[in-house]
Amino acid sequence: MGGDDFHKGVKEPSTRLDGSGLRILIVHTRWNSEIVDSLVEGSISALVKYGVKRENIVVRDVPGAFELPSAAHRLIRQSQHNQSQNLLIGSPQVSNILPFDAAICVGVLIKGSTMHFEYIADATTNGIMRVGLDTGVPVVFGVLTCLTEEQAMQRAGIGKGDDKGHNHGTDWGSAAVEMALLSL
Repeated sequence: MGGDDFHKGVKEPSTRLDGSGLRILIVHTRWNSEIVDSLVEGSISALVKYGVKRENIVVRDVPGAFELPSAAHRLIRQSQHNQSQNLLIGSPQVSNILPFDAAICVGVLIKGSTMHFEYIADATTNGIMRVGLDTGVPVVFGVLTCLTEEQAMQRAGIGKGDDKGHNHGTDWGSAAVEMALLSL
């Protein structure tokens, strides 16, 4: 391990991913919007690359990272409720009421000079994990927790200088498709 052959990041999936039948939710923050917008664009481009139809990608925004878990939980539950109501009345399947197959929570936390960063990062991390466990829907953790703005920009593919970095949103998009398709 190590040396010239080491590649940091997620290895490509071992099977071909076909997201053409999936409905994906992206919930993102408006805090640090320049960086977040790039990450959301990266997520969407990966979802489309793996066949998710643009009309089956639902994007919603919230003020900050602390609100991500409750918004994701609420929207996933609404989609599940709408689907169950649809089945009860025998309506045809309409894509805007189908339940979400996966969700991506996107945000950027940059450490400041107080403990606020640690509290928000911890609560957001635990909350996002809990949403996936409570709803049964895979929820991808797309929250950068960086020490500097430059680190965040680098991880959103918009770094300064010649090396723009890597947009981690693309990794999150592919992870959402892979997790939505996970089966025995």
